[in-house]
Amino acid sequence: MSELSGALKRQVEEAFGHVRVRGEISGFKRHSSGHCYLTLKDDRACIDGVIWKGQAAAMRFRPEDGIEVIATGKLTTYPGRSKYQIVIERMELAGQGALMALLDQRRRMFAAEGLFDEERKRPLPFMPRIIGVVTSPTGAVIRDILHRLEDRCPTHVVLWPVAVQGEGAAQQVARAVRGFGAMAPDGPVPRPDLLIVGRGGGSIEDLWAFNEEEVVRAIAESPIPVISAVGHETDTTLADFAADRRAPTPTAAAEMAVPVRADLAHHVRELGARAERLARRYRERAGERFEAVAERFPALDSLFAGQQQRLDDVADRLPRALGQRIAEARGDLAHAAGALRPSLLDRKLDRARDRLEAIRLTDRPIRARIADGQVALERLWRIAEQLHPDKPLQRGYVRVEKRGGGVLTDAATARAAGLLTLHFADGALDARVENGGKAPAAKPRSDGEDAPRQQNLF
Repeated sequence: MSELSGALKRQVEEAFGHVRVRGEISGFKRHSSGHCYLTLKDDRACIDGVIWKGQAAAMRFRPEDGIEVIATGKLTTYPGRSKYQIVIERMELAGQGALMALLDQRRRMFAAEGLFDEERKRPLPFMPRIIGVVTSPTGAVIRDILHRLEDRCPTHVVLWPVAVQGEGAAQQVARAVRGFGAMAPDGPVPRPDLLIVGRGGGSIEDLWAFNEEEVVRAIAESPIPVISAVGHETDTTLADFAADRRAPTPTAAAEMAVPVRADLAHHVRELGARAERLARRYRERAGERFEAVAERFPALDSLFAGQQQRLDDVADRLPRALGQRIAEARGDLAHAAGALRPSLLDRKLDRARDRLEAIRLTDRPIRARIADGQVALERLWRIAEQLHPDKPLQRGYVRVEKRGGGVLTDAATARAAGLLTLHFADGALDARVENGGKAPAAKPRSDGEDAPRQQNLF
């Protein structure tokens, strides 16, 4: 069987070593190994196909189900499943119509997700400090952008070089857009305030990288406003719809990005002149209003005429009033001069000194009061000693208290208490009242006094 399968394989590969097949892609699948598997079909037949990893990486577009393509390769057999298949070496879209159909399909898909909504569009910064450009480093696009920025308003430009067509172009463009967005504002390369994604004109195949899903999503998700400048004015890509602003050419993108410095300077001069005219007009009108208000006030001389007259009158009367007051003061001084003789003052001083001596205090009354207080205190102390409750104990009496405090005065209360404390002159005894008071039992006390003996009484 293996020999037959091998012979059949050689026959098929020799007979169909180079074929071109046109059909619609169905069941496309990219394996983790990088190989792609699909089925090409038309209205009457279908054939399985495989694209090895190297050829899959070189394709200019991403295969999808429903796309009509022209596949070039060779036929071979797969002995493991007894089937034949085409090994695709090159694949291209089947004409302009297929590309436009795929483009329209993707456009509807992105529009349904809201990626093209006007509400998502952000305004461009008026005067960006740094502009990031995603384009080829060797093309005319970057030169046109730099020259136009230099003419209008010189701005710092950061270029992220990418391939703008061919294999891997879409991945590089998407990576550049996301890379600019991931920059830190205060990093070694500051994050741009505006992005320009662009390339020159070309066919729809040349511009196809800007229709790829990863590029569209990277532009739509960019945290930095994006200007799309892909192709010429008549060229349209899906990146144009996802960007915040579409420019017909890269040069127009530079014009959208910055204002004209000369126009700004002229506008500032116009504003300065306008402000000066307004200030001058305001001063003139303020002067006119001031003069109009000042005319309503009376003249300065007439405004203070009455006060000035009163001041003149007072100034005339002041010397006379001062002279009269001085004369009166002199008379009062002469009248009082007789009572100010030294002998009279000496007598008054002596009387005052005598009164002071008479009322001066000594310590004799205080000492007498203290001695009287000490005598009274000793008398009260002797009375308190006689009234102390322990005083009768020295004459043979006993004070009976129930255990825990409280003086007992009769036998019935003592029997009811049971546990007693007997206080003598030289100490105390604990006692317990039992039936009839016949069974004596002694127990030492545990308090801080001298341990008395315990007796059974009654």
